[in-house]
Amino acid sequence: MKQRLVIGNWKMNGSLADNTLWAANFRHQLKSCALTGVEIGICPPFPYLSSMRPMLPSSIRLGAQDVSSECIGAFTGEVSINMLKELQCHYVIVGHSERRARMRETDATIAKKFKLVSLAGLTPVLCVGETQQERQQGETESVIIRQIQAVIDACGAGSLRGGVIAYEPVWAIGTGVSAELGDIRTTHALIREQLSANGLGPDDVALLYGGSLKPGNSEEIFSLPNVDGGLIGGASLKAGEFLDICLAARGTPHNRVTDIAQKYDN
Repeated sequence: MKQRLVIGNWKMNGSLADNTLWAANFRHQLKSCALTGVEIGICPPFPYLSSMRPMLPSSIRLGAQDVSSECIGAFTGEVSINMLKELQCHYVIVGHSERRARMRETDATIAKKFKLVSLAGLTPVLCVGETQQERQQGETESVIIRQIQAVIDACGAGSLRGGVIAYEPVWAIGTGVSAELGDIRTTHALIREQLSANGLGPDDVALLYGGSLKPGNSEEIFSLPNVDGGLIGGASLKAGEFLDICLAARGTPHNRVTDIAQKYDN
């Protein structure tokens, strides 16, 4: 089995004090287990990227939650791909549903961001997923295909090689309700078929699941075909829970560090 990938997306959470405690807890808990076969990434808010790098174990890769579609200039509040590269980011999330909805980001804008990340030599994490309304109307398949095809059309299928696609059903994000295993299996198979039709094999693109993924359901989800890991939201804010999920990705029962996690996270 190829190496699994687990990425924590902290969203707009954290503080200098909280981040320091999280990193210390994670490093301490990591001493009690080995995470061979699992690659781990952490995506804190932009202001904390610089301070988090020295606090993380060298094996943990840093990521950004977004990037500007422009490279330089009068774009107040934006963060460029070159800035992220200077801060030693490895992953960059693009197209998260919260950006698509709240910031009205289009498929074209997301494809442009994806291209910038890819050309800079960083690893893009393309988020795709349907809303509750789209799901009820039976549009899940067409939405997913459209979102991925927009990147293929703008950047070429080869740009996805070495990248990551994260399926996050919008209705499951932050709700505590994960998609049914059958739905995850079907959608990940659909994505894999689309990639295969564009000449991309199973080892070319990592497929992650996100959306209320937590220690209690991670083992079942990671056991599904075409699920190479997870993009973790709320559960990544507690070092112990996040480590439990990483262990589940490796194939270790999720309660491996439960006692330690409760001691240091509470």
